[in-house]
Amino acid sequence: MNRRDFIRTAGGAAGATAAVSASAGTAAASSEGGGGGGATKPDFGGWLDGANGYDGSVADQTGNSEVTVKVGSGSQGYGFSPPAVKIDTGTTVKFEWTGNGGSHNVVSQDDGGPLDSGSAVGGSGVQYEHTFEEGGIFNYKCVPHESLGMKGSIVVGSDYPTVSAGGGGEKDPHEMGVPFQAHYVGLATILMVIVSLVFTFFLLKYGESPHSKGGND
Repeated sequence: MNRRDFIRTAGGAAGATAAVSASAGTAAASSEGGGGGGATKPDFGGWLDGANGYDGSVADQTGNSEVTVKVGSGSQGYGFSPPAVKIDTGTTVKFEWTGNGGSHNVVSQDDGGPLDSGSAVGGSGVQYEHTFEEGGIFNYKCVPHESLGMKGSIVVGSDYPTVSAGGGGEKDPHEMGVPFQAHYVGLATILMVIVSLVFTFFLLKYGESPHSKGGND
């Protein structure tokens, strides 16, 4: 094989490899873009930031006519459990005192909200309940222990404010569902580099000189 044929063959292989790399990159980017939309989560407006026991998840209790929230949870008794819960409209939430953490109450974040158990009391057992007839997000607190992180929220129905669920802490790429096509980008790029190196090696070692016979045909 003369140099011209070799260049034509090797150049075609390198070009094909580059095309594969570009196609893989486009496919990966398209898959990662998601085509618009995306998962959402309830927008608590930052209310649960620093709330005791809150890890970013919302306990799904839809389908139940009655749901229980513990009042005075955690090692020191200054939390609600679960701190965030999702229910259907018409569901009754029963607030059950654990007997830990002293006296507690359940009061809406803002004045005029639907939750108000009255003055803080001690003891144990269900001491307050409320039936949610309207959809939305209802933030609440224990007034004496709000500064200690005793806050909670009830997500009702399907009509409530949301934010994108894309943000958050670091996760393993496999947990985030990294598209499989993305792996081809790296493989194709490596292959392209190898082909280019092999091409250069053979060109330098066996390529015909411009002054040799047939070199400029």
